[in-house]
Amino acid sequence: MDVKPDFKQIELRQAPPDWNRPTFGNLYAEPSRNGIYKSSAYQGRGTRIVNMGEMFGLEFISDQEMSRIELTTREISINGLQDGDLLFGRRSVVPSGAGKCSLVVSPSDPLTFESSIIRVRLDKSEAHPKFYYYFFASPAGRSVVGNIISGTNIKGIRATELRGLEVPHPPKAEQEAIAEALSDADALIESLEQLLDKKRHIKQGAMQELLTGRRRLPGFETKAGFKQTEVGMIQEDWGVTKLGKHATFKTGPFGSALHQSDYVDGGVPVINPMQIVDGRIQPTSSMAVTEEAARKLSDFRLSSGDIVIGRRGDMGRCAFVQPDEQGWLCGTGSMIIRAGPSLDGRFIQRVLSSPPIVAAIENASVGSTMVNLNQSALGNLLVVLPSTKAEQEAIASILSDIDTEIAALDAKLNKAHQLKQGMMQELLTGRIRLV
Repeated sequence: MDVKPDFKQIELRQAPPDWNRPTFGNLYAEPSRNGIYKSSAYQGRGTRIVNMGEMFGLEFISDQEMSRIELTTREISINGLQDGDLLFGRRSVVPSGAGKCSLVVSPSDPLTFESSIIRVRLDKSEAHPKFYYYFFASPAGRSVVGNIISGTNIKGIRATELRGLEVPHPPKAEQEAIAEALSDADALIESLEQLLDKKRHIKQGAMQELLTGRRRLPGFETKAGFKQTEVGMIQEDWGVTKLGKHATFKTGPFGSALHQSDYVDGGVPVINPMQIVDGRIQPTSSMAVTEEAARKLSDFRLSSGDIVIGRRGDMGRCAFVQPDEQGWLCGTGSMIIRAGPSLDGRFIQRVLSSPPIVAAIENASVGSTMVNLNQSALGNLLVVLPSTKAEQEAIASILSDIDTEIAALDAKLNKAHQLKQGMMQELLTGRIRLV
């Protein structure tokens, strides 16, 4: 890649000297067109139709299943979509939908689009459709489109104003090179998303197998069979017990225990359900109090090895307290679970976040407007336990290893997204040249 410093100033932003800045309409192969509207009598059969739902959910529109509408041959001819067509949200009750761009990619069956969408068909001898899709999907492109968005309750753009927008126009070979580079970035992101999704499914399967004893880890195999219990079939050497027999609980303090003046940035984090995400505590600066206020509530401070669980709203939000989280404060919407000597805290955290136990917690919770989990309900919760603490620890370790792999993949995915954003900023403005 060659970085070229010789930029010229044009109306909207800087660009290399050999980039033109035509109005978008000068690149059209034919006039743009608004989509088709037909009454409900024609819906539910026939040709697939792109609605605003697809515009929000899909960047590249091809052979995905979607709603259908009955069209005549002439209507399909006039309102059909082809490979390389750009679609723009013409009107939307959601502001981000106005002017949102998607690209049609090699549809194998007839495809049309609804009246809230504008179709733009570019002259491919001059304009590479994918380059212009990436431009309009970039922050720079969204900013340009933002200049023509109007409306109050319903936001929208007009085809006449879209046609008049000034757009970057590198040489065709450079458009293709930029589009290919950004496509490679998209391919990397897609592969990481698929791998991450696969790993999360593996984790769910492992939890179902390991937390019920249907699968035993090396060193814990047994020839014993299964037995029927009140929670279903389990290994004969495993047991069913009430959680309250092996753990103690403490509900967070009432909100009146803290005053507005106690809250400070950078203080002792206060952990409520919304600070528990994917089994981890994620404190926020707005939910922290002074050390003096936390000392007054010392009975509600977290210790390493505790489990903190949300007791209001969404059930199943629970986290194992790490050593560097010790001393943080349990908020009024949370509860502390302190495991006894026969329990491994990491194992119990996994049990409490598993779908069957989350459902049991929801059923045991009380309240109409917002469900509440109390100590009695939590103590009476039936859990399945391996016969030894060593097996609990081994299961928790395996699941922790899977979580580490998921976190690493998630970090790679975030980095790939950041890389693509950086590439878009540099390539689509000509600050970095590929040709």
